[in-house]
Amino acid sequence: MNPQLLRRLWSLVERSQSSHLLALDDHSLVHWLLDQFTGQQSINQAEADQLHGYILAKIPLIRDLAQER
Repeated sequence: MNPQLLRRLWSLVERSQSSHLLALDDHSLVHWLLDQFTGQQSINQAEADQLHGYILAKIPLIRDLAQER
């Protein structure tokens, strides 16, 4: 996965309101982050698929980071 995409994703997670991230179920969280990400940067389908899988795998970390803020 492209390191630039990863940096942009984690920046998005950090800028997002913790309460919103924690209120979403896993499926909604993945799709919300993807929608927010693609609203800022155009990506192709392969990158979107990679990002989807990555976000899904990192949900526990995303929730932990949101709880700590």
